[in-house]
Amino acid sequence: MLNVPSQSFPAPSSQQRVASGGRSKVPLKQGRSLMDWIRLSKSGKDLTGLKGRLIDVTEEELKKHNKKEDCWICIRGFVYNVSSYMEFHPGGEDELMRAAGSDGTDLFDQVHRWVNYESMLKECLVGRMAVKPAIPKGLLPKSQMTDISTKGGPSSPSYDWFQTDSLVTLVIYTKQKDIHLDSIIIDHQNDSFRAETIIKDYSYLIHIGLSHEVQEDFSVRVVENVGKIEIVLKKTENISWKCLGRPLEKHNSLIPKKDTGLYYRKCQLISKEDVTHDTKLFCLMLPPSTHLQVPIGQHVYLKLTITGTEIVKPYTPVFDSLLSEFKEPVLPNNKYIYFLIKIYPAGLFTPELDHLQIGDFVPVSNPEGNFKISKLQEVEDLFLLAAGTGFTPMVKILKYALINIPSLRKVKLMFFNKTEDAIIWRSQLEKLAFEDKRFDVEYVLSAPTSEWKGKQGHISPALLSEFLNKSSEKSKVLLCICGPTPFTEQGIKLLHDLNFSKDEIHSFTA
Repeated sequence: MLNVPSQSFPAPSSQQRVASGGRSKVPLKQGRSLMDWIRLSKSGKDLTGLKGRLIDVTEEELKKHNKKEDCWICIRGFVYNVSSYMEFHPGGEDELMRAAGSDGTDLFDQVHRWVNYESMLKECLVGRMAVKPAIPKGLLPKSQMTDISTKGGPSSPSYDWFQTDSLVTLVIYTKQKDIHLDSIIIDHQNDSFRAETIIKDYSYLIHIGLSHEVQEDFSVRVVENVGKIEIVLKKTENISWKCLGRPLEKHNSLIPKKDTGLYYRKCQLISKEDVTHDTKLFCLMLPPSTHLQVPIGQHVYLKLTITGTEIVKPYTPVFDSLLSEFKEPVLPNNKYIYFLIKIYPAGLFTPELDHLQIGDFVPVSNPEGNFKISKLQEVEDLFLLAAGTGFTPMVKILKYALINIPSLRKVKLMFFNKTEDAIIWRSQLEKLAFEDKRFDVEYVLSAPTSEWKGKQGHISPALLSEFLNKSSEKSKVLLCICGPTPFTEQGIKLLHDLNFSKDEIHSFTA
């Protein structure tokens, strides 16, 4: 599975970025695109230099291959010769060289752990590290789960189940109070039942092959004050179950979220409609036996197979309308996910997405992201800086803040676009500003027509100084920014220059 790099992904302070200094796209030479790498990897050329042999690699041997023209990297116990991939890497050769001749697992996880490197570098596989790996993460015995909590993680959750003639109730005891409906992700396919609970920065997984069949629909209830989750399944037959089922991979495991792989389910394309000349609103329907609510400020990955290769790209879900009433999603009504997606005619991913027919299926991952809704609590002034489809994370934040934050005095959106016809949901934004006097929107165009009377240019100290006027000197402030990488990085630098602290700024993945 290959990633399609986006100018706005990963954002400078997102969890996908390397903490020290961030990671930016670099210009690639002609003939070094993603499609060119796919062609090369399928050409039959020997990319390892070993003529198809797989070898056991010692640490001493790995260290020898630490140059650009001879670069081996270890990821999770497997060694790859990435010399041929150097010029194709969107993060640049220097980024790959940080792991040259060494174990690059941690660096890989910090930057883009969601990429299926096994597929991307399949033809570059040299072999395994000679040292036997430790117990794989996520397969810890029950007795060792408590050890995780002693290292700063949450207390180990537990689960139980009981039944009536027609129902089976699975109860998860998280031992945490900050648990909501969007903390639990449930997928039931055939006899496989999977319930992943996000507890702080950890993932607790229940993964069971059910002993008997159940109906597609189920209900989920969260008792927030005690952190209890109840999942009620409907039996197909009114018979007594002797056991819940058999444990499947990683069942009853508590591991750091960053160490979990992404899980996908196939969602059906229900509709797509034009929003601007190059941006469309896609509606995807979750499978009947899935419970998934993407938390505010988080994104998911869409996956397509293009020329035989799986490619993924991150997108932030939005509402179907900016003016739709905000309601806490409750099953079974919350079955749709909406995305505002710009179609790039010369791109690889978005044209394929646009060519999908109504009724086709798109795999959608579990949510990712490091934004916490608690950041909005007690905020008085909320400033949003968005460029293009960097507007998407702002949609839910804007609506949530206006409806749920009593302390809020003002919300201001500065929306950067190239042209006037590229402004997403302009009429809705203006109607919202008319209906709620706390909200104000300003547009900035980089290539306006002569008729444009509004602001123009790019993000700058002058624009921000005028825009960022607080309601009072001591107001609690949050600034959210999202857009192409140069926009975001420049914006963060300017905000720091204007004496806004790191805690007052949050950048998003578009």
